[in-house]
Order: sequence, then C-alpha cells, then structure tokens
Amino acid sequence: MKKNKSKNKKLRILLVLLVILAVLVMVFLFGSRKEKIKHESHSAGADQVAGKKAEITMKQVTLFFLSDNDGLLHPEEREIPESDINSEARAVVEELIRGPQTGLMAVIPGNTRLRQLFVTTDGLAYVDLSRQVTEANFYGSSGEMAVVYSIVDSLAYNFKSIKKVSLLIEGNERETLGGHVDLSNPFLPDYSLIAR
Repeated sequence: MKKNKSKNKKLRILLVLLVILAVLVMVFLFGSRKEKIKHESHSAGADQVAGKKAEITMKQVTLFFLSDNDGLLHPEEREIPESDINSEARAVVEELIRGPQTGLMAVIPGNTRLRQLFVTTDGLAYVDLSRQVTEANFYGSSGEMAVVYSIVDSLAYNFKSIKKVSLLIEGNERETLGGHVDLSNPFLPDYSLIAR
C-alpha cells in the first residue's frame, strides 16, 4: 500500500513537472514569436520616424549682408529647419557665417564658429562666437558695425521675441571686436543700416 502511495505521489510530481515543462515550451515558442512581431513593428516605426525626418518643415528667414556698392546691409532669403527659437536663431547665425549666396559680401569670417546661442524669456539673445570673428578685416568702425548689425538685425528681424542681442567672444564679454564698436551692452536692432 505504501509503495502504491509512493508511486502515485511520484506520478503526480512527474505529471506536474511535465505540465510545467509544456507551459514553458509554449511560452518560449509563442513568446519568441511575439517578440519577433514587436521587433518588426518597431522597425516599421523607425522607418516612419526616418520618413518624418525626411519631411522636415522649413522656414524662410531673411539674412543681412554688406554690399560693397553702398556700405549698407542688404537682405538675402534662406530656408532653415523649423524648430524652437534657440535652434532657429542658431541656424540664422550659422547661415550668416556661411556667407552670402548672391553678390553681397560676407561680414563674418568663414572660419568663425558659433559656440553658443541662447534666448532668454525677456528677449535677450546671447550670441557666443569664437575668437576668429575678431580676425576680420573690418575696414574701420563701419565694417565693425556691419558685423554687429548683420547679426543683431538678422535675429531681431526674423524673431519678434528677440528684442536685444549681446555678443560674447569665447564665452566672455569683450570691449570691442576691432577697437571701434562697444560690445559691453546688448544691442537693439538698427534697421537704418539696411538698404531700402
């Protein structure tokens, strides 16, 4: 009788183990299929995101470059990716550094880097440029003003929330770019320097 009970107990344990094994096998087999499906749908989602990146909305902006003919700033249209104000303002200054695409003159040396750009909630844009901007051939105070107001007017004209622009060099305040225009205070836009 005891042998019979012991045999029945062993059979029950064996049966329970077989059921557990069968459940684990099914979970493994069907679970891995679900994982594959999830992975494939994730790939499709990644393709959709890549498709969205290809469809970036562009925004038209106006940049101001110097003309050799009259010494005034002249407009040139560009397109930049639509984004938040800091990214868009950064794109405007980077386009100014790239220079004009028409017969206008570049006022910022092409090897200048935009280190940082940040717009505060009260409308003050901090533009931090690399030291190469100071190596420009300014041709006196008017050339130096062209550099400053090319940046200031391009930012204020395109972004109504930007009221003033403060220029920094290598993260520091500087008295002047080339000895003429005082950089110690933020600049208000001056559209009188733009050709009509």
